[in-house]
Amino acid sequence: MSAHELSELGKATLAQLWSRTNQQGDMPGFTKSIGAILGAMRGEDEQEFNMTRTVLSDPVLTQKVLRLANSGMYSAFGRSINTVSKAVLVLGTDAIGHLALGLKLIEELTQASPASMPAHIEMEKAVLAGMVAQQVAASAASAASAQAEQAVVCSMLHALGRMMLTFYMGDSWIKLQQHAGVGQESAAAVPVLGLTLDQIGKATAERWGLPPHLIDGMRSVAPPEEGQSSDPNDWMAGLCTMSSLCADALWHDDAAGAAQVQELVERYAGMIGVELDGLKIAIENARMTAAADLTIAPLSKPADRRSREQTKKLRRDEGNRILISGLADMHDALNSASPSQMISMALETLYQGFDCSRAIAFARNKKENKYQAKMGFGINLEDIPAPLEFGDAYEPNVFHASLNSDRVIFIENARDPGFAAKLPNWWKSALTETRSFIIVPLSVNARPTGFIYCDWDSALPPIQHDEGEFVLINKMRELLVKSVEMRQLRGVAASSKVA
Repeated sequence: MSAHELSELGKATLAQLWSRTNQQGDMPGFTKSIGAILGAMRGEDEQEFNMTRTVLSDPVLTQKVLRLANSGMYSAFGRSINTVSKAVLVLGTDAIGHLALGLKLIEELTQASPASMPAHIEMEKAVLAGMVAQQVAASAASAASAQAEQAVVCSMLHALGRMMLTFYMGDSWIKLQQHAGVGQESAAAVPVLGLTLDQIGKATAERWGLPPHLIDGMRSVAPPEEGQSSDPNDWMAGLCTMSSLCADALWHDDAAGAAQVQELVERYAGMIGVELDGLKIAIENARMTAAADLTIAPLSKPADRRSREQTKKLRRDEGNRILISGLADMHDALNSASPSQMISMALETLYQGFDCSRAIAFARNKKENKYQAKMGFGINLEDIPAPLEFGDAYEPNVFHASLNSDRVIFIENARDPGFAAKLPNWWKSALTETRSFIIVPLSVNARPTGFIYCDWDSALPPIQHDEGEFVLINKMRELLVKSVEMRQLRGVAASSKVA
């Protein structure tokens, strides 16, 4: 049904919606990103470069694109992707374009923080639909990377009508619920609004200028009747329809929802081309991801989540108090303590403040041209299976990168296969259980003299550091460097007196 075929009531609904969006702003930030990304996808001259430039213009998007481009979904390519240019080259402009669109839409939906709870719920369901689509598309042997990312975008857009209505016309959403009941809003759309929720979504997509293949994927498609073959042109729309329906069922995290998912899997498996067991596994993977990433859905166990976050905050607050107190002790002892004593205080402070598995100080042995572990907390250094030492000649790994740049480096996931080439063999042999680590280089007169290493084993919860903690770390290393400089100056002064 085209716009001119709508009833007067339907036209009035759309007119009111456009008026509200003009007043409040069209999905803040998203429409601008759409224009830039679609422009790069359509560009005729230097199309790959335009896409690279578009992604790089957003630092957050750049990191997300690279992280996903190196994820298991694309592991079949068997290569490390370190630049957006290479991602576009390997995966194609369309795949990166769809991936970027999906990431920007997720970002917009999760950060918009609408005032109404219904709007936030519909946004979460849309994000969950995208998670399901990505997992299922990755399981479909016939799906190329561009199709997989297109499926993510189209699955989220399936709920666009519901999102627009709850975001901009909450009063109309309440009327739908009063007319047909909560959860039955679609059934009341035509009598109350004069058009379906799908029609609202399609009209919005056309208003945004989305390309025809994305709008086509927004169609609601049922699997063919038994004995009939499915139309290959319906594959994308069918996958996205199932993903959207699964998201609605999964969101509630109850027995009824699980039964509905089972029914959807049995109905759509043949049409999508994924074995029944493979489809179940893909949807379960999406459910587990959503439980960790979403915030309101019952499947995220909000009460448990709040408790974990509160515990984490208390531990972080206590850790920061330890860091600040330890830093104060180091400052007070600067004029009287030796560099070795200062390093001992720093190690103990970092070990306790960050609740890490081990904290080790490495010193540069100029005579033997190597860095060697000298002292540590949390472990017995003699029990480590391989010696904690390595040559000081430059090698392309993360330790020499930190030492040469004189910058603190934090590695959140050292077990990421894409990061393996940046890890030296001595580390792989000696510290096999480590998941995260931080390197604090110590340089005097622009020459590396050693570093402090702290790590966290996989048995501990994942850790992230905020900007304030990095400030404390850098103040600590400034004191350590100053301690060494002061010792050198005292040595020079003593030599002068003897002379």
